[in-house]
Amino acid sequence: MIKHLRSAADLDADTATLILDTAAEMAALAGREVKKLPTLRGRTVVNLFYEDSTRTRISFEAAAKRLSADVINFSAKGSSVSKGESLKDTALTLQAMGADAVVIRHPASGAPHRLASWVDGSVINAGDGTHEHPTQALLDAYTMRSRLGKIDGLTVAIVGDVLHSRVARSNVLLLSTLGAKVTLVGPPTLIPVDIAAALSPQTKVSYDLDSVLPEMDVVMMLRVQTERMQDSYFPSAREYSRRYGLDAPRMRKLPEHAIVMHPGPMNRGMEIAPEVADSSRSTIVEQVANGVSARMAVLYLLLGGKA
Repeated sequence: MIKHLRSAADLDADTATLILDTAAEMAALAGREVKKLPTLRGRTVVNLFYEDSTRTRISFEAAAKRLSADVINFSAKGSSVSKGESLKDTALTLQAMGADAVVIRHPASGAPHRLASWVDGSVINAGDGTHEHPTQALLDAYTMRSRLGKIDGLTVAIVGDVLHSRVARSNVLLLSTLGAKVTLVGPPTLIPVDIAAALSPQTKVSYDLDSVLPEMDVVMMLRVQTERMQDSYFPSAREYSRRYGLDAPRMRKLPEHAIVMHPGPMNRGMEIAPEVADSSRSTIVEQVANGVSARMAVLYLLLGGKA
């Protein structure tokens, strides 16, 4: 088994499948009266978050606690980091505390790779800049497999702000490894030049959402990350929604079995209409629950299990 999970590219098909299979076993625990396993008792997991995050941090915390690990939540705000401490100094402090795993979210792309060179424990990337978010891709793949029974051969459209999306990058890498065919859809200003070829030769690019919908098994809508935008990438929110928002008429163009996904948080009414987000074909709530199972599987295999 790999020691770190810094990128979805760290995972080959066998390792990714093992994580998904383990996540299925972890999900079965949710139905038990006692939801905890003693697997990581005595191990310490540090959540090192330099960016605000509720969903991901709580998901990792729940995953670690269900495996009986000790959890330390380290927020950059109000800590020595806000007084100027470097990532390396923080890493050395965590190393001295005996952290067995460090879950890091950082605004700088590549921060998890640097951290891995400074600590002995496992490093798990919970999102670095606009680079990657590999556990989100794992929970998305797990959700697809749970709903549709497979990943190999699926057609998946990832729609919207690909330029700023670490979720999109990790999903293209992982889904391609597992045999899915991915199409990136959005305005030309929000799809980086040559990104498809750089991530996976099989990946396609389209600027017309309506034309690709009839062929898709999965449509993953991305949040428009206005907080990362320094320039005007499209005329207006209304124009973006008209061209690339998923509403009820567009959803009717999808095959009957197709599902709709969103990594959250959502801009309701912009990239996704409320009636779509709340429909039976939406997996958005499932993705949150599946996130705990997928992250339990990652922690279990990196720290306690065998592969």
